[in-house]
Amino acid sequence: MTDTDQDASPRTTTFTVHDPGTGEPLAEHPVDGPAEVARAMDRARSAATGWAALSAKRRRDHLLSWKRKLASSLDEVAESVAAETGKPRADAELEVVLTLEHLAWAARNAGRVLGRRGVRAGLLAANQRATVVHRPLGVVGVIGPWNYPVYTPMGSIGYALAAGNGVVFKPSERTPGTGVLLSRLFDAAVPEHAGLFCTVTGPASTGEALVRSGVDKVAFTGSPGTARKVMALCAGSLTPFLAECGGKDATVVTADADLDAAADAIVWGAMSNAGQTCAGVERVYAVREVHSALCDRIAERAAALHVGADPSTVYGPMTLPEQAGVVRRHVEGALAAGARALVGGSASLSGPYIAPVVLADVDEDAPAMTEETFGPTVVVNSVADVDEAVRRANDSPYALGAAVFCGDRRAGAALAARLRAGAVSVNSVLGFAAVPALPFGGSGDSGFGRIHGAEGLRAFTAPQSVTVQRFAPPVNLTSFTTTATARARAVALARWLHQRR
Repeated sequence: MTDTDQDASPRTTTFTVHDPGTGEPLAEHPVDGPAEVARAMDRARSAATGWAALSAKRRRDHLLSWKRKLASSLDEVAESVAAETGKPRADAELEVVLTLEHLAWAARNAGRVLGRRGVRAGLLAANQRATVVHRPLGVVGVIGPWNYPVYTPMGSIGYALAAGNGVVFKPSERTPGTGVLLSRLFDAAVPEHAGLFCTVTGPASTGEALVRSGVDKVAFTGSPGTARKVMALCAGSLTPFLAECGGKDATVVTADADLDAAADAIVWGAMSNAGQTCAGVERVYAVREVHSALCDRIAERAAALHVGADPSTVYGPMTLPEQAGVVRRHVEGALAAGARALVGGSASLSGPYIAPVVLADVDEDAPAMTEETFGPTVVVNSVADVDEAVRRANDSPYALGAAVFCGDRRAGAALAARLRAGAVSVNSVLGFAAVPALPFGGSGDSGFGRIHGAEGLRAFTAPQSVTVQRFAPPVNLTSFTTTATARARAVALARWLHQRR
């Protein structure tokens, strides 16, 4: 829980967070069990009652106060992110800036999106005034990832709070300090609602305790395998569940694309954050006419990247040491099966700092093409035409993000519409991530449900429909006193009208 919770009893079990690059210990945090999670739930639920009763404007003002507090504490938050994930300070700062954009949008638009609105009652209920309003669920449990420990979970936390809920957050055991800092800054910015947003720390057992604690919805980010386990726990209590589970995102490059712009974006989309981005670029399909030229441009840019622990590095170490084994298996398996290494190879895969790897001519059935690699690698394969590119891009259990590079923007947008992905950027990568009004999420092994935008706000509410009778109907079809003759006339009139329309 947050360090402001004075009611928690002392705990003797802790875990240590280590620097991903050096392995040196950074800090110790408590392992919160069912009792600590229950206390956090009680605090959040008690605070949520008053929070939900506020007007949308008051909630907006409080959340904007928190936004300003986060902005003024940007250095502290970015330092925490950089220390726990190993990413460069500049990347951590960009992550916080994106978060501020989304929090501001959620705060300012929740009243408009979720407020009561009228709907047409229709012919049979012309005497009724019909409205719908989106009401908060209560307390939302958020289980966050380590790769973007602020931006990704705040897509649920900020939107859930804007929708009128309390939140209990379980950050990754790799990045607990960042989670604790977020809730501490909320309490400092909005002291009259302290406890509305609580953080609990610990391993998977803490997440399980959170799911079992009686939360009104669980928002999870992680692997498909873990999502299935969490979803099974939610099923026991019919707790609603939202899952964002990663991707194997494809980029399509057409014959008339700007190859320099495409190569620049692909290298950044594949290598930034050491490739540890759920919507990062992992597969590229370039039409045959430009494949060789695109490969040359990508290889030149990737080979020039500087990786390491010094301040000039463009990305840091693998945050999760076990993930380096996945990257090695994918790269070495592809090379053993005949793929070409345009940049890097087996020699790139030693230690926590993995140098860029660019592969070509990788078999479509190889793990490097079918499984999420989550490392600084990219595969660039040749296709006969855009139809084949679309077919191969869509032939994946994942369906999160994608990108298209095309000289004709309209043709690019039409091509984007053919891709089975929750979000697509044309002539950029991850362009949608910086647009708070756009929903984000996928399908298949990428999960389901949406965060961000109006859909993200509604995801943390329950719609309530209300009808108010304005006058008595000419024929009351919901009364046993209505005669059979009157009922028959009403049915005949309705049939006549619907036959004509």
